[in-house]
Amino acid sequence: MEFARAMRCCQSMTMLAGIALVATSAVGGSAARAQTPYWAGRTIDLIISTEAGIAFDVTARLAGRHIARHLPGNPNLVARKMPGAGHIRAANYIYGQAPKDGTTIGTLLPVFVTSQVIDRSDAIQFDSAKFSWIGSSAWATSTTYVLASTGVASIEDARKRQVLMGGTGAGAYSTLFPVIMNNLLGTKFKVIAGYKGTAELNIALDRGEVEGRAGVPLPSIKLERPEWLAARKINIIVQAGLERDPELRQVPLLIDFAADDEQRRVLRLFSADAALGRPIIAPPGIPAERLAELRAAFAAAMADRLYRKEAADIGAEVVPVTGEKLQSIVDEIVSTPPGIVAKAKQATDRGNAVMPAQKTK
Repeated sequence: MEFARAMRCCQSMTMLAGIALVATSAVGGSAARAQTPYWAGRTIDLIISTEAGIAFDVTARLAGRHIARHLPGNPNLVARKMPGAGHIRAANYIYGQAPKDGTTIGTLLPVFVTSQVIDRSDAIQFDSAKFSWIGSSAWATSTTYVLASTGVASIEDARKRQVLMGGTGAGAYSTLFPVIMNNLLGTKFKVIAGYKGTAELNIALDRGEVEGRAGVPLPSIKLERPEWLAARKINIIVQAGLERDPELRQVPLLIDFAADDEQRRVLRLFSADAALGRPIIAPPGIPAERLAELRAAFAAAMADRLYRKEAADIGAEVVPVTGEKLQSIVDEIVSTPPGIVAKAKQATDRGNAVMPAQKTK
């Protein structure tokens, strides 16, 4: 009897211990799962709207890699190029097709924001104000330069003689700015459009096929063709932006040439997106927690000594802009009054200022 009672007691204790062990394991497993960062084991797609190898692409990959480093769980990052349609293709994809869980981000030349306001066609399938704006690794004005050999050193000079400008797509800065300046400032730019990208445009300049180019930030010139600056091969004649680049204090802003307040507001519309610099965005509607984590990782990356060293090693400037600031700039652009938008649209009328590149051969 005593033996049987002892056995039953032992069995009960064993069963209780087993239950306790299972319960402990379950709780421990739940805790472990709760502590696993959302980003662990995930892969982030970084969509880049330019061709590979140019300054914008190189700096985008660098910033993206360091943002991923600062996300909890250290996700992988894969860069995917998606050029085309004046950066509209990438914007449409991120806005309407990419997953809205934080695992797709993108960095695009910000002309797509102004294109939305001016174009308003079916090709625009996004609302810039609704993107999730993460931050920008640097802002810079958008310059227009001409080969020094032309003798053109100012906007006034460009009013006196025709200057052949290289261009890519219809909505790209390289085509857009010369057309705007022709219509509003009386310049005589002739855009040879259809080059496939920056690399082709630079080669065309080296060969003398074209004489200038618009829509190029100074940091990009430094990265891609520093010898042009060192040898004074080019004259930077104007810059688009809301304030002058500290290194280009002597170069006038586009808005400085406004004849009246209305024209100034039109030119400001075309200049404001330069303040967005190299923006990093995510689709609209991602969870607030994910956006907060991405913004925090961006801020940490921009302050990281390793990131700054690697940026310095390739000659990339680090002048970060917060996602909140980007959002305010975009809100201003998209809320431009209809009357100013109508005038701006007139300023983009290409007339006979643009011709395909093959016609020059």
